[in-house]
Amino acid sequence: MARRPTIPDLARAAGVSPSTVNRVIGGSPSVRQPTRARVLHAAERIGFYGLGSIEHSNRKNRETHRIGVLLQQENRSFYRDLGDAFERAATCYTDGAINLTLEFLDDLSPENVAARLVSLGEGCESVALVAAQHALVSDAIDSVQGAGVPVFGLIAPLSARGNVGFVGIDNWKVGRTAAWAFNKICRKPGKIGILVGNHRYRNQEMNESGFRSYFREHSAGFTLLEPQSTFESSAVARELTEQLFAAHPDMRGLYVSGGGITGALAALRDRELAEGFVSVGYELFSATRAGLIDGTLTLVISHPMEAFAKEAVSSMVKAKNAPPGAGTQSVTLRFEIHTSENV
Repeated sequence: MARRPTIPDLARAAGVSPSTVNRVIGGSPSVRQPTRARVLHAAERIGFYGLGSIEHSNRKNRETHRIGVLLQQENRSFYRDLGDAFERAATCYTDGAINLTLEFLDDLSPENVAARLVSLGEGCESVALVAAQHALVSDAIDSVQGAGVPVFGLIAPLSARGNVGFVGIDNWKVGRTAAWAFNKICRKPGKIGILVGNHRYRNQEMNESGFRSYFREHSAGFTLLEPQSTFESSAVARELTEQLFAAHPDMRGLYVSGGGITGALAALRDRELAEGFVSVGYELFSATRAGLIDGTLTLVISHPMEAFAKEAVSSMVKAKNAPPGAGTQSVTLRFEIHTSENV
């Protein structure tokens, strides 16, 4: 008859001490969730007799973290994809349970963003949002953080009187990388059109700054046209792209560093582009993926969606658990580069 596994057997299988196994079985809150999970998996594997007690203990001691995320219009593919990534990240989080409140804002006015942020902060222990920089939003951030709820800027950094967390990519490097692509891929220098979504999004301002700094440094013979704001609208982006071609028929490239890229793609598809025309976009989703595949887009620079959502969730939990005065959580991720050959 096979010997029944004992507590020392389980400790060896889980790579922990017998005292840790006893604390897990007894429901001690001093054991971290990853260790609890490791003991549980080992108990399942070896057929430990106290498996039910361990399962009950883990359920009892699983801390719940209430976090809130404000994203922009749900009708935009990028934000729908990002919302899905946050849902997956919350489900897969192992060091406790995530109670995620996810909202999409159709009205992006500073008044509405500020009001929704304050409301979200009243029911959550940590919040994050994508927003343009504005005094009303800054005041709302200070109000929420004054109540002890940390706030993070997602994608676009945000500032307020207090320190604001950030999860995103190095946008200055994004701009320089886009400029490098034009310099190396364009067959001859010429005019480059620039579309930004909204100058109040600090990531887009830094994108443009890095873009221009590269050309100032390398003096590559390109002429950078004055940036045009799409106000995150595809219809406006399409109209502006058509206007750029009308005013500059010899344009050699187009850099879309903000919202509205679907409209720019439509305008590009309506034209017979000059041989060697280069177009660089921002963020990979269904429309930009199709643009890469059919050759309308040359290159796309993008957030690593899954890693971005996981890091955001993890950072929000760390900030929520941090003692007062611990400082701001900030994570800068490596961005992804996509072409027709790797989508």
